[in-house]
Amino acid sequence: MEVKLAKTAGFCMGVRRAVDMVLDVALHRGKEKVYTYGPIIHNPQTVELLKKRGVQPLDTVDEINEGIVVIRAHGISPSEKEALERKNIKICDATCPRVARVQSIIRKHVSSGYNIVIVGDWEHPEVRGLMGYAGDHGTVVRNKETVDRLPLYEKVCVVAQTTQNQEEYQDIASAIRGKYPIVEVFNTICHSTGKRQTEIRELAAEMDGMVIVGGKNSANTQRLAEISRKQETPTYHIETVDELTSIDLSRHDKVGVSAGASTPNWIIDGVVDYLLHYKDGKKARRLRGLYKLWIFGVRTDIYSAIGAGCLSLVGMLLQGIGLSIINIMIAATYVYAMHTINRLQDGNFGRIRGSFREATYIRHKGVYMAIAVLALIMALALALVKGTVPFLLLLLMSFLGILYNITIFPPRWGLKRLVDIPGSKNVFTATAWGLVTVLIPQFAIGLEITTGTIVAFLFIFNIVFVKSALSDMIDIQSDRLVGRETIPVVIGEEHTLKLLQGISILTGVVLIAAVPAGYAPSLSLVILVSIFYIWICFRFYDRKTRFSNIVLEGLLGTNNIIAGVSALIWFIVERHIV
Repeated sequence: MEVKLAKTAGFCMGVRRAVDMVLDVALHRGKEKVYTYGPIIHNPQTVELLKKRGVQPLDTVDEINEGIVVIRAHGISPSEKEALERKNIKICDATCPRVARVQSIIRKHVSSGYNIVIVGDWEHPEVRGLMGYAGDHGTVVRNKETVDRLPLYEKVCVVAQTTQNQEEYQDIASAIRGKYPIVEVFNTICHSTGKRQTEIRELAAEMDGMVIVGGKNSANTQRLAEISRKQETPTYHIETVDELTSIDLSRHDKVGVSAGASTPNWIIDGVVDYLLHYKDGKKARRLRGLYKLWIFGVRTDIYSAIGAGCLSLVGMLLQGIGLSIINIMIAATYVYAMHTINRLQDGNFGRIRGSFREATYIRHKGVYMAIAVLALIMALALALVKGTVPFLLLLLMSFLGILYNITIFPPRWGLKRLVDIPGSKNVFTATAWGLVTVLIPQFAIGLEITTGTIVAFLFIFNIVFVKSALSDMIDIQSDRLVGRETIPVVIGEEHTLKLLQGISILTGVVLIAAVPAGYAPSLSLVILVSIFYIWICFRFYDRKTRFSNIVLEGLLGTNNIIAGVSALIWFIVERHIV
């Protein structure tokens, strides 16, 4: 089945801003309670996650007498805001700037003697808030047929709910122009809404089936489904991936996917992942072909283990150490074990429904844990074969790795686990990979740290760090919601991207300078291909909505394979020349 994801699917600017604001408030609230005036967005899964972070939605002003209230992106009426202010409640206004513009237009024209016609759904919270600015001078029109029932006005100002259908709004505005002598029409439909609707028309015409993901009570998602159906394309409006299990999609060869402005990325990704493997799921779940095998490897962390083995090969050759399959196996089994054990020990794992790994890991948790423990035992046994020092170093690394998600610090310290240290995941992961791929092979032959050891460690640490942080940038929505403080969460996406670009440039400079300085063999120049690939990965991130998360994860991990294959080719060529 061919699956095409709309570029505009997922959070719009206003929703992303509102969610970020409420998370910032929750993080810095101290002992104060945090509320949202109504659900912060039309997505039950996100609202439930926020509840677990201590953020409760309110329906009325009467429900609160203290704390902090976050006004959602839809905005509220002036009377409701004044009621909150009279209670001396702290207010964080997350009203979408585009909604605030509509409020401003209404306020200005009411004061100039205009009657306001709002094209939208009266039940929608945004429209109720806008009517609060219009007061007795406002009327809501849902469709063209209701224009004839409007009273006679002298001057009319027409605005639209920001998520209205563009074509329908133009038709209604034309009808109003024909009825009144003085009419001012403002196109207040959000630009992203119009773009999203245009893309749906084009995508629905191209596909033979459409899946629209979003809350059943989300107006903009409902409109996307309506537009898709008008193209006479079979359309399924779902809220979560679980709903797809009861839908027969076998008659569709090409399925398009889009989502409402309140739909988180991880839910969209779960839908795309399900569709990509739909036919396999209906046929005994057998993985066939190289692509399916690759996806299986990424999903189960086997691909990460292969990547670790490849980097061990790079580490040995950069240090001038003879190749050892045992060192490669140590790196591969250790990385697989630690990734799996830490994932299963993470208390947040499973809270974000939609991650491409969760379904199989949760369903077969015992099996995965048993395999991971066996892999760790194998890694330690192989390290013991290489010597006492490699064994003790790997034993210490394993001990610290297992402790990573376990409570070990007293409450008065302000953190309970190593994972609670901001940014620790990215640094600890890169350090562990560097130690197991560089120092353990070196310590197997002696305790001397050579210049080649330093170059190898810097290279592997940096490319693993970049891969880890880029992967976290893709998952930043879910990480913020469950409270993971990865580097992108701590310093932001823009600063993280600049940091990673700087690290990749620095790594390239070190690799180039190492050869004429005699610090590393000519392999140092060959593996510059990994630095070029990192810049390709930055492009992957820029276009992340075109790929599912499992594909992006696999593309990022491929850099380790590229480095290993490049090193192996260099090794073979060098031996042939010699």
